[in-house]
Amino acid sequence: MSNDFDAIVIGSGISGGYAAMELCQKGYKTLILERGRDVRHGEYPTAHDDVWDLPHRDQVPRAELEKHYPKQSRLGWWVTQANKHWINKDDEYPYREDERFDWIRGHHVGGRSIMWGRHCYRWSDLDFEANKKEGIAIDWPIRYRDVEPWYDKVETFVGIAGQAEGLKQVPDGRFLKPFPLNCAEQHLRETVAEKYPGRVVTPGRVANLSEYDPEIHKGARGQCQARDRCWRGCPFGAYFSSQSATLPVAEATGNLTLRPYSIVKEIVYDAETGRASGVRIIDANTEKEEQISARIIFCNASTVGTTAILLNSRSDHFPNGLGNRSGELGHNMMDHHYGMGAAGFLPDLKDTYYSGRKPVGFYIPRFTNIDEASQRTEYRRGFSYQGDAKRVENIPVGEVGASLKQAIFKPGAYQIRMTCFGEMLPYHDNRMYLDFSQTDQWGMPLITFDAKLRENEVKLREDGVKSAVQMLEAAGCTDISWYNSATAPGACIHEMGTARMGRDPETSVLNQWNQMHDVPNVFVTDGACMTSSGTQNPSITYMALTARAVDYADREMQAGRL
Repeated sequence: MSNDFDAIVIGSGISGGYAAMELCQKGYKTLILERGRDVRHGEYPTAHDDVWDLPHRDQVPRAELEKHYPKQSRLGWWVTQANKHWINKDDEYPYREDERFDWIRGHHVGGRSIMWGRHCYRWSDLDFEANKKEGIAIDWPIRYRDVEPWYDKVETFVGIAGQAEGLKQVPDGRFLKPFPLNCAEQHLRETVAEKYPGRVVTPGRVANLSEYDPEIHKGARGQCQARDRCWRGCPFGAYFSSQSATLPVAEATGNLTLRPYSIVKEIVYDAETGRASGVRIIDANTEKEEQISARIIFCNASTVGTTAILLNSRSDHFPNGLGNRSGELGHNMMDHHYGMGAAGFLPDLKDTYYSGRKPVGFYIPRFTNIDEASQRTEYRRGFSYQGDAKRVENIPVGEVGASLKQAIFKPGAYQIRMTCFGEMLPYHDNRMYLDFSQTDQWGMPLITFDAKLRENEVKLREDGVKSAVQMLEAAGCTDISWYNSATAPGACIHEMGTARMGRDPETSVLNQWNQMHDVPNVFVTDGACMTSSGTQNPSITYMALTARAVDYADREMQAGRL
């Protein structure tokens, strides 16, 4: 394999795959470095298994969890027989915690694009302007108008099923037909709108192809079969992933080289040119180190992975990490926080039912601190909800044999469940750093987390739960239950920040093009670039920023400036 490329992309997940596709389509010889194993489209071991096909009815034995997944299993629902092959074993990939951090990740080609939640919501200027208006952290160097055409481009290719609602807080996009609300979800929409006009229950906007156009949705893709097994990997290519979409398109250009089992140790800085000359990697199979050169480097190893590489890329010029003149590298760690919500039963609609499955339920966009009428004095920013309504199983106590079988086939009442996702403010003291006194099996310093929810998040959570109960009451639900069990950062798997964008090199790591202020041929377009967190699932924004950054890098290279 050649050790000289036009571009290197570190990481093959949501943003890395998109960066590679865009670079390859523009004619650049591009190398993707993935630290884990190769996974090709269709290589999804449990994609066709039913629960009874899986060992222990999909449960992982306690002894196995305690040995291999003591941290990743703390969430309870995450590690299963159906998906444990996508999840790193904690004993093989250790990390440290000053404060609890649930770092959920897997090392393989495609990364978390195989098992992501697929919700896709645009940001608006409500998000991009919030820091400046409130005097929080620093201002974003971009606004919605800068990203809007890239949302258009990315959504068209990805394929987002959704419904236009005309809401300023989550702008409408280029939608395929939505997966419609069922009758109970529609009932919730209507009753909530009647009592709380500012709260909108809409079909979730997801990267599942409700309609398939081979001229647009290129790669190895097809229409969604509504199997509801998405996090196992989709053999139909019906939801967007690196395996089904970006990597096949990139490979078709003839410009892509994909190298798995390649652990990036550091980005090499050339003080004479003031640029990065390449990357130094460890081959996970041979354990040998080698250096690979490129004109430009895109960092897409995930928020934590990217920042760890940058912090480990030390030189005389950058003793605290590559491009870290501001000292902000590793700081301003964010995640959405959840573990809060409510559920209730509908006494009506028992004469209705639904057939089959669908990949998404409903979404309720943020409705607080949007305008004067929705202002809250006790906290800043807001929250959103994801949920669904289903008829629950009717399992009577004490029945056995034939009577139990008959009872099971009689559907119970509809239950509406909603989970609240809250915004986390960008606190400088929420951080990750490297412990150089402790190393992993590859000799890499241990990543250490020191981030937590603070007073604003606590106050926001109280209103998030209260508002959920209000909406269930408006729908006429009974037996309403609620919960507020604060999750640690990382649990929502939306970690962001740590290499933020900004206008001033003294207070930020990246400029408005996701380009390092001090190392112009290095770009960061994964979650590390985020300056605030919003309430929306962030992946579609990462992809839009990635496409925008590649376009800028291309223009700079064509002009001879890179």
